[in-house]
Amino acid sequence: MTGIIMDTNVITPAVQLDGLTISFPSPDGSAKTVVDNLDLTIPRGQFVSLVGRSGCGKTTLLNALAGLVDATEGKTEVLGTTPFDARTRMGFMMARDALFPWRTAQKNVEYGLELRGVPKAERRTQSARWLAAVQMSEASRLWTWQLSQGMRQRVALARTWALDPDILLMDEPFAALDAQTRVEVQREFLELWQSQVGRTVIFVTHDLGEAICLSDRVLLLGAGRVIDDVSIDIERPRELETLTAEPRYIEIFNRLRGQLDH
Repeated sequence: MTGIIMDTNVITPAVQLDGLTISFPSPDGSAKTVVDNLDLTIPRGQFVSLVGRSGCGKTTLLNALAGLVDATEGKTEVLGTTPFDARTRMGFMMARDALFPWRTAQKNVEYGLELRGVPKAERRTQSARWLAAVQMSEASRLWTWQLSQGMRQRVALARTWALDPDILLMDEPFAALDAQTRVEVQREFLELWQSQVGRTVIFVTHDLGEAICLSDRVLLLGAGRVIDDVSIDIERPRELETLTAEPRYIEIFNRLRGQLDH
């Protein structure tokens, strides 16, 4: 069975980093270290947010997990194998929707399935299913220029989910949305995630509130290292509009904010 060590019956983690270091050359010829000797284990099915100041290594780490950036030193495993070999089991969603303007909403959702050789009838079924899940069925035949930013991001979410990934890598996917639309899309995303047991999410955000509301765990990064690792022990399902008034939310927010302010 994939991901199971048969002699111990232990499920391998979604992510295992051992001494991961990522450096890039600087203009003066020296090396700038963005991720510094990082050890990290993320169990399968966990929702983990990465937060921290700009330049702390959040997006670089996400790109390393996606196989887009090579390690300078150390070991990176995703779903028990290399990031490159795990790509067919990943979904990647960015801040901008990256939809194709020459495709309708439905055809955009089908795109990844086409690349995987999924038959046309099944592509249509999956596209309809996931557009319905994000409240976009009536917009299936619209072109991207006919969609609001919130609608576009819903289509992007459906496109990512249609691939049935074991692990979702998300780089500030809701950052471009206005406050009301953002909460609506966050809620839809959480409902999708909670309905699919075992799916791992690694979520980059600058918004501490968003991280606490959505996640099981928040990792605060600084200078390429984990400064704090906080378990979000707030019961699910969560009411996003009122969660910020709960004492535990306020306690966690102040803990993380205090470290960012230093």
